[in-house]
Amino acid sequence: MGKERKEGLPYEKFMRMGAEALTDAELLAILLRTGPAPGREAAASHRDCPALGLAETLLSLPENARGGIAGLAQLSVPQLMQVKGIGEVKAVRICCLSEFARRFGLEQRGTLPAFPDPACAARYCRPLFEGSLGEVEKVVLLLLDTKGRLLHEMVLTVGTVNLSLISPREVFLQALKYSAVHFILLHNHPSGDARPSREDAEITKELSELGRMMRIEMLDHIILGRQEYYSFREKGLL
Repeated sequence: MGKERKEGLPYEKFMRMGAEALTDAELLAILLRTGPAPGREAAASHRDCPALGLAETLLSLPENARGGIAGLAQLSVPQLMQVKGIGEVKAVRICCLSEFARRFGLEQRGTLPAFPDPACAARYCRPLFEGSLGEVEKVVLLLLDTKGRLLHEMVLTVGTVNLSLISPREVFLQALKYSAVHFILLHNHPSGDARPSREDAEITKELSELGRMMRIEMLDHIILGRQEYYSFREKGLL
């Protein structure tokens, strides 16, 4: 490989110019490290760096609705593994990278996020569900301080069939652990329909009543569908 061609590869470009000079595909290629052998019709840069071709494929997937690096957070491990050259290890690495970026962004904000309305909470938490919205049910708990700012977030369950399997005891143990005075519960419906089931309404009533007794208020229960959300508080049910 000629010196000029080699210097155009992502790693060498990073060493000469720094990370800020790299494209999204080049950054991702460095993290992927390898890719499948390209065909004869591939561009010269892809023949020299199969990982770059693989990165560009990932960034332009039809399932990557938002496009670019940010859109990778929407993709699950099984979806990523459908791409030639992406095995389980690479898929897990990409998903962990998305979560790392989300947490790093939260730390960099300097102030804890607050949720003045259900739309803010749904928008903040949707990245936690993307990739699983159409596959499995996931339940997320947001624990808040007296001003409604986030103290802690956690995934309570993954893959439950019935929300009644949620343990109120676990919710309030976590709330006490982090000295929360408010909490918001969120979960998704894999069907994409955000309308609540009978079990959703029952667990909401139970948690709300227990919260009042323990002086740890349930601010909302939000159900995420494919695009929309359902808020028990907005509907006047809390």
